[in-house]
Amino acid sequence: MSNFLKLNLKQFHLILMLLFVQQIQAQNQYELNSAWKCNPIKSTKESGEVISSPSFSLNNWKPAVVPGTVLTSMLANKEVPDPFYGMNNEKIPDIYNTGRDYYTYWFAKDFKESIPADGSEVWLKFRGINYACDVFLNGKKVNQKVFEGMFLRQSFNITKFLAKDGNNRLAVIVYPPYTVGNANGGQGGDGTIAKNVSLQYTAGWDWIRPIRDRNTGIWDKVYIEKTGKVNLKDPHIITLVPEKRMPDAIQKPAIIKASADLENPSSQKVEGTLVYTMDGMKVSKKVILPPNSTTTVSLADLSLKNPRLWWPAGYGKQELYDTKFEFIVNNKVSDQEAVKVGVREIQTDWNAHTASRQIYVNGQKVFIKGGNWIISDAMLRFTDERYDAEIRFHRDMNLNLIRIWGGALVERPEFYAACDKYGMLVFQDFWMSGDCNGRWVDPMKKEDQWTRRNYPDNHQLFLESAADMIKMVRNHASLAIWCGGNEITPPEDILVPLRDEILPKLDGTRWFIDYSNSDEMSFNSLGGNGDGPYGIQPLDVFWNQRTFPFNSEVGSVGTGDYESLKRFIPKENLVVPYHDANQKPDSVWTYHTYTGVGYNEFINPYGKPKDIKDFGLKAQLVNYDQYRGLIEGFSSHIWDWYTGVIIWKTQNPWTAMRGQMYDYYLDPNACLYGLRNGSELVHIMANPVDGMLMMVNNDFKARRNLMLVAKAYKIDGTVKEITQVFTYIEASSVKKILSVKKVLDEIGAEDGSFLSLQLLDENKQIVSDNIYWYPNAKGEYSGLQKMKAAENLKVSVKSIASGKIEVRLTNPANNPIAFFNRVSLVDATSKERILPVFYNDNYVSIAPGAEKTIIIDNVPLQTKPQVSIEGWNYALKYFNVN
Repeated sequence: MSNFLKLNLKQFHLILMLLFVQQIQAQNQYELNSAWKCNPIKSTKESGEVISSPSFSLNNWKPAVVPGTVLTSMLANKEVPDPFYGMNNEKIPDIYNTGRDYYTYWFAKDFKESIPADGSEVWLKFRGINYACDVFLNGKKVNQKVFEGMFLRQSFNITKFLAKDGNNRLAVIVYPPYTVGNANGGQGGDGTIAKNVSLQYTAGWDWIRPIRDRNTGIWDKVYIEKTGKVNLKDPHIITLVPEKRMPDAIQKPAIIKASADLENPSSQKVEGTLVYTMDGMKVSKKVILPPNSTTTVSLADLSLKNPRLWWPAGYGKQELYDTKFEFIVNNKVSDQEAVKVGVREIQTDWNAHTASRQIYVNGQKVFIKGGNWIISDAMLRFTDERYDAEIRFHRDMNLNLIRIWGGALVERPEFYAACDKYGMLVFQDFWMSGDCNGRWVDPMKKEDQWTRRNYPDNHQLFLESAADMIKMVRNHASLAIWCGGNEITPPEDILVPLRDEILPKLDGTRWFIDYSNSDEMSFNSLGGNGDGPYGIQPLDVFWNQRTFPFNSEVGSVGTGDYESLKRFIPKENLVVPYHDANQKPDSVWTYHTYTGVGYNEFINPYGKPKDIKDFGLKAQLVNYDQYRGLIEGFSSHIWDWYTGVIIWKTQNPWTAMRGQMYDYYLDPNACLYGLRNGSELVHIMANPVDGMLMMVNNDFKARRNLMLVAKAYKIDGTVKEITQVFTYIEASSVKKILSVKKVLDEIGAEDGSFLSLQLLDENKQIVSDNIYWYPNAKGEYSGLQKMKAAENLKVSVKSIASGKIEVRLTNPANNPIAFFNRVSLVDATSKERILPVFYNDNYVSIAPGAEKTIIIDNVPLQTKPQVSIEGWNYALKYFNVN
């Protein structure tokens, strides 16, 4: 072959490749997320055919928020006050009282899209409408019957409805849930909200007040997608990682299984090739698609050599592969879908010793430290940025799992993408709760248990929705567990097909449990509900009282400090909440669920709060101690009493005061850092009952050559060296070392004491650093109340990288302990905290002669920040950033 012909062939192949790339780029999808208009049905007389005509004037219609709800649009248009502030929610009419028409709205949107000249197809895709709708485009009705289901995606082929001039008008009438429920103060109100396949919390719960429109609206994304003759949908990837693996090792191959649904909307059969690409390797299959059909096509297995594995947070990297599915017809890409894949395998088995299930990732046993999650925002204002921040907070707590509670939703793909990124396993409930679905006798409920047991009214819709949501999120590496419902199984004609048919067919790789505290997960030998305790507990409860072996809910506190409280409590209500049984609580505090949280008896030993700011600070002491003690207590019994624990809750979608490690505005409180400290991968801790020092190692590797340094301090800073000894600990285990109770009792009898515990590695680097504070013999923190100021604390603040600030705190040897210091990034002018930012530690205590370095991340580049520091015995000061 001549060089000239070789050159021409190369050029020819290059041209073909460029044409192929152009064909790929020609396939597109875009979101309809702006310039929507809305109008209530009560003031709209025209039909959908008229409204959707581009000639119909929308000038008198209001701007709409899409994705969003009726209430978010009303709020944006200043028709209602912020329901998250004060008692404002009481000023908004409730749908139960107004009737459904009050929140039944039309939504309209003009967009440009021409009729394809090449025979391509154009699709209108809704990812979530609550609760039912009719869709009109350019004067024609698109759906043949009312589309129903909050958790059911819908795709319409709109090619034949498009306007010839490319100017299109979309109009959607959205109807609220069929049964809106009476928000009578019960869990889920009167319970009838569960007659729909929708959110149950919207009628109110013990951590939220009712959402007045029950989240009616086009609440999730709307897309226009253009494809060729065939629409490629719901690609599915399964990764199999046989045998026991170690992170950062050379890996044996993993097996990748892939399939996809191919929709042929035409009246003729279509021949083509399904191609799947991963890590530079391609697998393809030729198929013939019958007319007017959707076909699931499975590809041959792919053996992925030395795979970069995905691990939960703390155990290894969260590697993700960019993969691509394409369907090619006549050498043109008809449609394509991109998927990010984490290569991992999740297994479970039964631990007969604990009588509970235990979880393995890539063959390695993982002790589950989780948090319960409701929803990112009660009004469904979801953003990628907020998801990312919230999941990062969970990673920063040193947790490895998030459970999605059953009264909410199957979380959005953006949530799962953040969990993939940060290494959070996900335990996903379906839409059931014991409260609404009849587990208990409840005088607040309208109907009896037998009736509620059969909610929702439409079981087939539940199953269709479940199947669709499974397809939506099943490719995410983070998804680990499916669960039938919160504290109750679905009815038998839902449970059996879901468990035995739908999940095996559409997934088949995850553990399914019938309900969140099932004996299959955690055998209940104690009686009661199988979860808890809730509310603030004496710390010995977590260490010495055995609870349920895989506890799906335990905890509850989380009130913020003064800066947090003033964001949603009016100034006149910013008073110290009641600390006397005879004192009536403030109505705003009660409305935001402070009542029953239980701080009173735990704050008073620090001294009765002088004012609201003092209350906020002392609440943080309780928060920190409570969650450090909780996770340490469970960790002290890993594989003996427990295989996992999931905290109730770690976040709030509303401005409530219970069950949160950070507030609705993404401001962390001390719960987060107490939990972060106690959940370290390798951790040194002290049993509060017998003073036993213990090490816990959650890692897959043994740790040797660790130096334990234990010191006790009097309140004035006088130190007593307890021990300095080399120690070791096996992988995934806990180990007792020695008791320090006698020393602490002796030096702290009058005023209390401090205990400093450190683990150092062979390079003298700190592996674990833990400071406890103890009351006197009477159980009072009398010494803390008369501590000398740590006024000589040295502070250095400097920028170390784009978006990162280093704060170094050095406590001179002759100082008392600089106790419980909150570091905050603030605006230099307003002194308001900048949110969200992330601290590698906070609420820190620095022993005499010691130093702490705090890294602040996610600092906005456009701001001129300062750093504020305020502690128990360190007055508030502001520092410029060098």
